[in-house]
Amino acid sequence: MEFHSIEALQEAMHTHDYICDRALATIVFLALKLEKPILVEGEAGVGKTEVAKVLAAMLRAKLIRLQCYEGLDVNTALYEWNFPRQMLHIKIAEAAANATAEQIEHELFNTDYLIKRPLLEAIQSGMTQPTVLLIDEVDRSDEEFEAFLLEVLSDFQISIPEIGTIKAERPPLVILTSNRTREIHDALKRRCLFHWIDYPSFEKEYAIVRTKVPGIAAHLASQVCQFAGAMRQQDFYKRPGVAETLDWARALLYLGRERLEIPTIEETLGCVLKYKEDLDKANEDLLETILNTIRV
Repeated sequence: MEFHSIEALQEAMHTHDYICDRALATIVFLALKLEKPILVEGEAGVGKTEVAKVLAAMLRAKLIRLQCYEGLDVNTALYEWNFPRQMLHIKIAEAAANATAEQIEHELFNTDYLIKRPLLEAIQSGMTQPTVLLIDEVDRSDEEFEAFLLEVLSDFQISIPEIGTIKAERPPLVILTSNRTREIHDALKRRCLFHWIDYPSFEKEYAIVRTKVPGIAAHLASQVCQFAGAMRQQDFYKRPGVAETLDWARALLYLGRERLEIPTIEETLGCVLKYKEDLDKANEDLLETILNTIRV
């Protein structure tokens, strides 16, 4: 699908229930035109991962996700040989005694015995369909893996010694996300377009809640968004993101609550705060103070 203007792309994202400001729509538009990756940073729960999911739906593309973590290695991200199947093939060939060692080796190292991990799958998928590659929480990976990732994203090709070089005929749209638990190396940042997603304004979060939680009353949605915004001004270890606001709104809707009151807030506070230290700080006096600042 082609987008001929930023406005058209922004409208398409809205159609897919992602409330997108013009700055993000511009970065996505340019990434599609320039065929460059996007590095999206921001606090946890502000909608970074959702960008890739929405783009895949908009573009009718295959979404491939690589979840990063400490200790992630090249084989896990790229490819592995299926050793059990290879061993079985060797035993069958030996039992049949109808193949030479060279023939067996040639048969073992072909694509039939290759386990494709996300990066290889994304490079090859472009041959048959549009692809969105989500590299999630890249800041959790090691610097060595980040350097390898830079090489892959530069050429969109990999070399498998036993097979040869595989190059993407149509590079995937790559979305990298980071919670900024550590700084991403400058070399990788220079390879990407960059966008920071901040906590939303009240108006934006209200629109998100009304879109994502159909059926919620307008005044309750307003109260929830105002309260979530006020909670982000407190000295919590983990301030609530949009994801927590949506969880809370859905919980209140399922419980049949029509407005925020202290007993309701205390009962459902686990939807908003996820650390005991934060729950201890959110005593009744603090909750009462915040609730009194909310416009009904």
